[in-house]
Amino acid sequence: MNIVVLSRDTKLYSTKRLVEAAQLRGHQVRVVDHVKCDLTIEKRNPRVVYNGEPLTDVDAIIPRIGASVTFFGTAVVRQFEMMKVFTTTESQALVRSRDKLRSLQILSRAGLDMPKTVFTNYSKDVESVVDSVGGAPVIIKLLEGTQGLGVVLADTKKAAIAVIEAFNSLKARVIVQEFIKEAKAADIRAFVVDGRVVGAMKRQGKEGEFRSNLHRGGKASLIDLNREEEVAAIKAAKALGLHIAGVDMLQSDRGPLIIEVNSSPGLEGIEKATGQDIAGEIVRFIERHV
Repeated sequence: MNIVVLSRDTKLYSTKRLVEAAQLRGHQVRVVDHVKCDLTIEKRNPRVVYNGEPLTDVDAIIPRIGASVTFFGTAVVRQFEMMKVFTTTESQALVRSRDKLRSLQILSRAGLDMPKTVFTNYSKDVESVVDSVGGAPVIIKLLEGTQGLGVVLADTKKAAIAVIEAFNSLKARVIVQEFIKEAKAADIRAFVVDGRVVGAMKRQGKEGEFRSNLHRGGKASLIDLNREEEVAAIKAAKALGLHIAGVDMLQSDRGPLIIEVNSSPGLEGIEKATGQDIAGEIVRFIERHV
């Protein structure tokens, strides 16, 4: 098969591993920087042009679309869909997953539990917003934040009110979430491929840090999910229409709580923590469906 990895950097671990895994299984693979693509839209002849040449005879694409270029990256994926090319992440699922608020609404409708969350239109009654998620401490998240950036833990009600008011004054949209104390600055990343959990790790925030993101110095270790956690991860990916997803959960006294579903999850942390060939699982997923 001819496989295209949509990635802005050939040196990234995830990109290199996907190329390596595809080549090991005998496929032709090419890395294409999606932001440098031109889209030609005309009746019954959609085309993607890269470096002046139309991309033809492509059997499948693996989108690795960064949050900062979601709009254009999604347009490129949609163009390939119009060309009847198989994609491991569909354009609509990508859009849904990048909208934190919409994602939580979809997960809630699917019957999945999550930390209690409040979103308002720059409400002036900030105190009641804090109270409605159980009071301080609370988590305040920018809707556009990624990799732990734009996430604040407010230990006191006074601090929470000050932070929310500051974001409101900047017209920055935030969600306010219940703080899950028993999670102890750790979360679980379950990697789902084609309706199955192929690897899971526990990420522990460094001392004094409530965010467990590996980009922020967190440590990852192998974890065996219980049945409830595995079902929640698979159900979350399915609800958002994602064939490949990194489902982030907190372990709480009331069971697993979904905090985010990532449509372009990194491979480095999960492969090193689990020792699993996750890139190979993604390539085998393509082989089953193309």
